[in-house]
Amino acid sequence: MLTDAETPHVLVVDDDDRLRALLVKYLSENGFMVSGAPDAADARSRLGTIEFDAIILDLMMPGESGLDFAEDLRQTSMVPILMLTAMDEPEDRIDGLERGADDYLAKPFEPRELLLRLHNILKRAPVPEDVPNEIRLGDAVFDFERGELAKAGCPVRLTDIEVALLRVLARRPGEIINREDLIEMTGASGGGRAVDVQVTRLRRKIELDPKLPRYLQTVRGKGYVLRPD
Repeated sequence: MLTDAETPHVLVVDDDDRLRALLVKYLSENGFMVSGAPDAADARSRLGTIEFDAIILDLMMPGESGLDFAEDLRQTSMVPILMLTAMDEPEDRIDGLERGADDYLAKPFEPRELLLRLHNILKRAPVPEDVPNEIRLGDAVFDFERGELAKAGCPVRLTDIEVALLRVLARRPGEIINREDLIEMTGASGGGRAVDVQVTRLRRKIELDPKLPRYLQTVRGKGYVLRPD
């Protein structure tokens, strides 16, 4: 069972009292601590006193819109934001993502889909402050924030999936992560075999001997683990 300190705390910001109450109830029943706010002003006040793990944010609200609120919040915080909106045109989704949202869900929606998207953005949340930005793997160094790898001082090209894979593993050094979770957290397609291929390619770029990996190791029957210096 998760302790209170481990339970994600979500802030639901929506001027629709009924929907907000339903979301608070549903998320609470599914393992989250949940607070509600009817508008951006109240949300900003709560954010000043509580550290939230994620925000579910309505795009269209009276006064300050969800778009404006997300854009302003991004100046000081990288808390994951799931944007809710009745507008589902591609331009609207792009605008929301450009203004600071991490994901976008059109109304009406299935509660289970919202739950899945919320779990996904929490898994993709920025690296905690106590994890160093530079991950050292022998003579290879991975810059977490920039998503860049250098070996012996020379830049090494990484694909988007390789960057995502390294970030996921670097967030949890020494912890075994199974293939299914790696697929979900990185967006890799092609199943477990695709993850195996990406790991093999990464080893060629990181390891002194890719056939005898020191840093990116396989744990038979369980998954993969990164063991940085």
